[in-house]
Amino acid sequence: MGRKWNNIKEKKALKDKNTSRIYAKFGREIYVAAKQGEPDPEANQALKVVLERAKTYNVPKAIIDRAIEKAKGGSEENYSELRYEGFGPNGSMIIADALTNNVNRTASEVRSAFGKNGGNMGVSGSVAYMFEPTAVFGFDGKTADDVLELLMEAEIDVRDIIEEEDTVIVYAEPDQFHAVQETLEQAGITEFSVAELTMLAQNEVSLTEEDQEQFEKLIDVLEDLEDVQQVHHNVALDD
Repeated sequence: MGRKWNNIKEKKALKDKNTSRIYAKFGREIYVAAKQGEPDPEANQALKVVLERAKTYNVPKAIIDRAIEKAKGGSEENYSELRYEGFGPNGSMIIADALTNNVNRTASEVRSAFGKNGGNMGVSGSVAYMFEPTAVFGFDGKTADDVLELLMEAEIDVRDIIEEEDTVIVYAEPDQFHAVQETLEQAGITEFSVAELTMLAQNEVSLTEEDQEQFEKLIDVLEDLEDVQQVHHNVALDD
């Protein structure tokens, strides 16, 4: 799964270059999670996951508080969760997850992004079956063997644990996100380079230099869309 980890790091690095954009996206996601349940993360697991993800992107407390207060205030602003699937250059596969208050606008923008950048939209289910929902954690300070022992003692099953350049990466089932996180925190691991719920491709593909350039442009355009929260793909990006 090493290449998949590199793709996650690449995605995070790209997003970190535009902090105002990622902060706005998290503000929307926090608002939706808080509005759909209790505004208290201890009583709302979905909100707790979003807040933990936000920490790894250094989202300011003011933005988090503003989103939660907006939900508490009974705002009538409503968002729909949508998933768009499509293909990039040379059959590469892409998933774009969105939160929108205008479905027609978002669908038009996503379709245009694919069409103008060497891709095309697919129907629902045309791509997602090749991806697996996955909880991913990345952190320093422990060995893979130490972490495996910790999680085994807590009776938590994980898909894989690897080490890359002194970083331990844990891949687990999505419903084990909290269990893994709490076990690690109890062991003194409180800083995560990644704490993410993502979609990992079952198999990755490599592109020619020309196709990869076109592919990366398509990904950039999709991620720049206001309503798109996350973009997942199956391309092994060059380091």
